[in-house]
Amino acid sequence: MRDYHINLFYSEDDEGYVADIPDLEYCSAFGETPESALREVLIAKEAWLETARENGKPIPIPRYCPLIYKVA
Repeated sequence: MRDYHINLFYSEDDEGYVADIPDLEYCSAFGETPESALREVLIAKEAWLETARENGKPIPIPRYCPLIYKVA
């Protein structure tokens, strides 16, 4: 089973790490370390999915796939 792609990057403006899930609109989290941002976005993902289920909203299938470049 495929899971949702997670973007994880450092934000100089926020002086910390941001993790977001492109397939789940507005699902993102912040952390002082990459690990904490990832941990927080996984909690946010579960809350997002639970809220969608409770409200009868559609849950998107994982679709987002970033372009991957190979360096020779």
